[in-house]
Amino acid sequence: MKIKAKLKGDLVEAKVMIKHDMLTYDQAKAKTGKREDANFIVHIEATVNGKAVFDASTSQFLSKNPIVGFSFKGKAGDNLVVNTVDLKGNKDTETQAIR
Repeated sequence: MKIKAKLKGDLVEAKVMIKHDMLTYDQAKAKTGKREDANFIVHIEATVNGKAVFDASTSQFLSKNPIVGFSFKGKAGDNLVVNTVDLKGNKDTETQAIR
């Protein structure tokens, strides 16, 4: 996962590139013959100082390695923490200081 978080005025503009294959049900069936092998991101959450600044439930219709952008009020030096969960329950967390 790659995170860019830049302060512009009093707003932080964040972009997150999440590395994930995002295998849909149809792609899994074509690849392995089993729809159960599908795996894609189902939840994305971003927090600063324990407060949620972005929260999204997603589906199989995001592209491979999706890029998510959002903005929020913040200040330089705080840490933006992004958590993801995929369909199989795998979790990923990345932290980036706001510049």
